[in-house]
Amino acid sequence: MEEKIIVCISCYYKGYDFMDEMKKLGNKIILITSENLKEKNWPWHAIEEVFYMPEIKPSVWNLEHLVQGFSYLMQTRKVDAVVALDDYDVEKAALIRETFRIPGMGQTTHRYFRDKLAMRQKAKDSGINVPEFTAVFNNDEVNAFADRVSAPWVLKPRSEASASGIKKIISKDQLWEALDALGEERHFFLLESFKPGDVYHVDSLTFNNEITFTSASKYLAPPMQVSHEGGVFRTKTLGRYSDEFKALEEVNTKVLLNFGLLNGATHTEFIRSKDDGKWYFLETSSRVGGAHIPDLVEASSNINIWREWAKIEDALLRGKNYEVSKPTGYYAGLIVALIKDKEPDYEEFKSDEVVKFLPIDYHVGIVYKSNDAAVIQERLDYAAEKINADMLNILPPKNRPSS
Repeated sequence: MEEKIIVCISCYYKGYDFMDEMKKLGNKIILITSENLKEKNWPWHAIEEVFYMPEIKPSVWNLEHLVQGFSYLMQTRKVDAVVALDDYDVEKAALIRETFRIPGMGQTTHRYFRDKLAMRQKAKDSGINVPEFTAVFNNDEVNAFADRVSAPWVLKPRSEASASGIKKIISKDQLWEALDALGEERHFFLLESFKPGDVYHVDSLTFNNEITFTSASKYLAPPMQVSHEGGVFRTKTLGRYSDEFKALEEVNTKVLLNFGLLNGATHTEFIRSKDDGKWYFLETSSRVGGAHIPDLVEASSNINIWREWAKIEDALLRGKNYEVSKPTGYYAGLIVALIKDKEPDYEEFKSDEVVKFLPIDYHVGIVYKSNDAAVIQERLDYAAEKINADMLNILPPKNRPSS
């Protein structure tokens, strides 16, 4: 079997299962990562070569230097695929593919999965509900939006992962103070209506423009709230035959087909408005969800989306068909929180429903699984109460790691 060369790009420590699976499938892995991640526990058994990039600031590399370095790499290696393992790497991978004519998502499509302004406009043009929004390039347009759409609003970075960098605005004066403070970086932001409601995430696998697997879950504390106020991150899967699951599966399919994603893993978020009960698109990304969401998905479905993504990439490279196993139908829950101690004492959290305790320094992390949705809710509530009472640590938002 011909060995294919896959370059994995990641400015965060993630993708262990992806690279391990790619190696098992008979491929050669080259990793390009940040210099400050040298000591992480990468799957060294699966990695043929590694190249390090210095960071200009967290997750940001000199793209000109990346292209120059890649050109030397290409002189002696025939690269078959370039894979971005994190949201911050989608742009890097698209640039490399475009420059060196490597198959995969290019810079035009990647904007729909990275640039929040581009994805909102695309969703709106595709007939998908989105909160009212505007670019903030032009003063008159900003004023017209603020006069037409009542506060509160949210000022969002166009290209940040998770809920980092989002600011809630409650008045026009506060809006202009915030925009003036951005200075030359103002064009990197957008403004949208703040919609109270429940936030959901849909994690999918797509092969040859067909969605082969879908998992839908509900956040019990919105990511924006946890990012800004601290506290406990919780999410739980929805029953595969529930009305919520069916509605999310339908709108998620509409998003991915209209956005032009042909292959790979996606993580997409929606909000169900408390005002009108409608589903609104928030954002999507062409990667596996962060914050240990893959562990949640695997607990409920027995589908490891990192490994399945690797199988999809391998099938594409070899011109083979890909089929995912039939998912199991368990309910699952995930809880993660920043704590004061490096290693938590999990004794009080042990139960038959625990699938795993996640080994994250200065964090408590637990994944649950059950046939009963009510039991999952009980376990998540109990754990949240204990963590809030005895263990929780809260840092300013800028110091909290991205998911």
